[in-house]
Amino acid sequence: MADDLDSLVTLKRAMRQFAEDREWEQFHSPKNLSMALAGETAELLDCFRWLTEEGSYQLDPEQLSAVQDELADVLLFTVRLADKLNVDLFAAAQQKIAKNAERYPIEKVKGSAKKYNQY
Repeated sequence: MADDLDSLVTLKRAMRQFAEDREWEQFHSPKNLSMALAGETAELLDCFRWLTEEGSYQLDPEQLSAVQDELADVLLFTVRLADKLNVDLFAAAQQKIAKNAERYPIEKVKGSAKKYNQY
């Protein structure tokens, strides 16, 4: 767990330095970063467009490389946005997992894709 936290902190610092070195702080408002994050998420979705369910598991090396790049972009913009808003991503993720465990009790949702307000 400490390694995960250290990795997020290291990544946050690297992203902060990357932006500072390029004088991009002026562009990194929460609004702009969330819009950039949405754009990168759309690019990730595009990697899977027209693939079958089975095909989405069987990516060729070029497809997998594109997915890796887009996943990295999503992660980097998420880390950058969290940094700008002083959100501890690790703590937020732990809290969300606990909240989801309450919303989706195993005995009610096991094997079901229904949303918590549908069961």
